[in-house]
Amino acid sequence: MQEQVTLDRRLKQVVDFIPKGSVVADIGSDHAYVPCYLVQQGIVNRAIAGEVNRGPMEAAKAQVALIGATEQIDVRLGDGLAVLEADEATCISICGMGGSLIRSILESGRDKLGAVERLVLQPNVDGQHVREWLLDAGFVLIAESIVEENDKVYEILVGERGTETRYSSDETERAWQLMFGPYLLETRPEAFKLKWGREADKLDYVLGQMAEGAQTEALIQKQEEFKTLRDKMREVSN
Repeated sequence: MQEQVTLDRRLKQVVDFIPKGSVVADIGSDHAYVPCYLVQQGIVNRAIAGEVNRGPMEAAKAQVALIGATEQIDVRLGDGLAVLEADEATCISICGMGGSLIRSILESGRDKLGAVERLVLQPNVDGQHVREWLLDAGFVLIAESIVEENDKVYEILVGERGTETRYSSDETERAWQLMFGPYLLETRPEAFKLKWGREADKLDYVLGQMAEGAQTEALIQKQEEFKTLRDKMREVSN
């Protein structure tokens, strides 16, 4: 009997955005849980699980074999999108990494994105770097989600090819939208308020430390920048 794969709340949010029938490449696949779940649930027939280190790759292979899906899920060793052939995947998911690393993986693998219709990305931090890359690379941010689990907060960002955007033409407002997320700013769910309330608390602490230092012109300017950022975080978290 095949073992049924279950997902935590974070990854369940991710798979909810995977289009039925797509060819999914899950990069940094962590035991291939997402591809295994997608195949078991009949959401996709074929998936690729990519891992950069041999240990996690072997763990993913073992998981795929455990559920009897070796014909449908191909586990590969390689750095980022280097595990893919050109035009092989129609959907790419990258979860559980920093936003800067996700951006770097996508940028380095641009030549593998020819057939990709959707990107489902879950940055642990620095989501604005992912939003900026999507905007620059010709992907429209079509949806955002946020989930709190085990006292941590995770954003899920979904991009598709296109040119229309929800971002403001005003430069200042657009900068805030890139940081907080245009959809999340509109809805402000509880997990969103929790995340930015915590970030404001962190800046409060930093500002307290800075106030104890020698008040140079550069430090005073940095404090003003941090106060503006903290005040905006407080505003959106209320």
